[in-house]
Amino acid sequence: MEYEENQPVALEKYDCLLFDLDETLYPNSSGLAQHVTKNIEEYMIQKLRIEESQVPELCVSLYKYYGTTLAGLRAIGYKFDYDDFHNFVHGKLPYDILKPDLVLRNLLHSVPVRKVVFTNADKNHAERVLNRLGLEDCFEGVICFETLNNTNKGNNPVEEDENAVFDINEYRAALNAGIALPRSPVVCKPFEEAFDQVFKIACINPQRTLFFDDSIRNLQTGKQLGLNTVWVGSSHRTEGVDYALESIHNIKEALPELWEANEKSEDVRYSGKVAIETSVKA
Repeated sequence: MEYEENQPVALEKYDCLLFDLDETLYPNSSGLAQHVTKNIEEYMIQKLRIEESQVPELCVSLYKYYGTTLAGLRAIGYKFDYDDFHNFVHGKLPYDILKPDLVLRNLLHSVPVRKVVFTNADKNHAERVLNRLGLEDCFEGVICFETLNNTNKGNNPVEEDENAVFDINEYRAALNAGIALPRSPVVCKPFEEAFDQVFKIACINPQRTLFFDDSIRNLQTGKQLGLNTVWVGSSHRTEGVDYALESIHNIKEALPELWEANEKSEDVRYSGKVAIETSVKA
């Protein structure tokens, strides 16, 4: 659907629900995230030949400064194929620990507002998660890693010159020593560039969109850009959070107005279909 700027504003407060995927549409207690972390560390050791003892601290630093380990690894000088990384990290995941969620499926189908997924993960992972949860037909589309990044193929080996790799742990230790962090070529949450691209791709009006995520960093960026924010996995509101849900299943209790607007939904001013580059179809 294309957002019609010259059309009258619909009566509903929200006309789009934007959802993170992992640990938002399913709980952290599933254990899938722990398997992802383990596989990322194995990739760094086996494929990038990083000393095993350095990996845990390096992962913490990369996540802190770059949002994802992948983005951080590329920023500090490691060259590798994106598909190879994603296939290694997600290819061995025990997706069968995720079960169909009929409660969430019914909730999503019953709410008369367009719904889009926004994830840092790759397309194949998003497809498998949504299929395991039984939610593959609940969303207008999925904006993922491939949507936001230039995924040129071809194996790019690790730099042979060790000096080509930026020492981010030394940067942390130096604090304000005037050292500049290298920029990552990867576009991802929690940075504004990723959100700005999503708004354009999915024709999203942030002021009339509810953004659901389990990461407070992502939510705070979204809030700064005008999104209405919902922290999933916590019952306590904090800075940058408009609503807090202990579980995604609590969405109707916290936001009954989404369903109350049903009779007005035909007045929402859209035409055609949003051109979301990478979408998951049933």
